[in-house]
Amino acid sequence: MDITSKKRLLKALRNSGLFRINRFSLQARVRAILLYMAGLSYRDITYVLRFVQCSHEAVRLWVKRLGQVAVNVEAKARRMVAVDETKIKANGEWCYVWAAIDVDTRELLAIWVSWQRNIHHAEAFMRRALETCVNKPIILVDKGPWYPEALKALGLEWKHKTFGERNRIERWFRTMKARTRRFSNNFPVGKMPILKIKLFIRLFTLWYNFIRPHQTLGRPPAIPIT
Repeated sequence: MDITSKKRLLKALRNSGLFRINRFSLQARVRAILLYMAGLSYRDITYVLRFVQCSHEAVRLWVKRLGQVAVNVEAKARRMVAVDETKIKANGEWCYVWAAIDVDTRELLAIWVSWQRNIHHAEAFMRRALETCVNKPIILVDKGPWYPEALKALGLEWKHKTFGERNRIERWFRTMKARTRRFSNNFPVGKMPILKIKLFIRLFTLWYNFIRPHQTLGRPPAIPIT
C-alpha cells in the first residue's frame, strides 16, 4: 500500500475515535486493515505483522470496528449513474450485490445486498443511490426486468446500455470479485450472513472511494482534486 493511502486511513481513524489507545499502535492497526482490504486473510495478516504479536481475532475486531467509519459520498448533481447487480455465495447460497456508480466521477454511490432480485429490492436500492444526488440523473441499466417499474416509480429516466459508459460498473464488479476470489466468491460467514457481507461491502466501499487510487483518475474517486 502506498504512503498516501496509509495517511488517509490513519486520519480517518484518528477522527473517528473508534480505537482506544492500548499496546497496539494505530499505525499497526492501519497496516493490518489495509492488508485485509488488499486481500489477505486474518491469519496471513498476523503472520506478516508477527513482530506486533497480535492475534487474528484482534485483527478481525479491528476490521469490524472500521465498519463504523462513515463512508458516505457527497450529495451533488450527477449527470449519469450506472447500476447493476451480481451474484455471490454466502454459506453456499446465492445472494445479490447491487451497486451504483457515477460514470463521470467513478464514485461508488450505493451498495445493497439481498437474497432476492426483484422490483422491490431494485426500488429500495435506487432510493439509497438517490441519497447521493441532488437531482434525478439518467440511469444506465441492462435488460434486467426488475429495473423499469422501480425506476418509473421514482420518476427516473433510464437507458438500456451494455457497453460504453456502463462499463464503469462492470469494471467495479471485477475489482470487487478480485477481492472476494480469495474465498472462491463464497463467503464462509456462518450466522447472519447478510450482515457480515454488508460489513465487507462497507469496508470495500471505504477502500474504493477514499483510499485506493483509481487507475484512470490517479486518486480515490471520492477525494477532491487539489
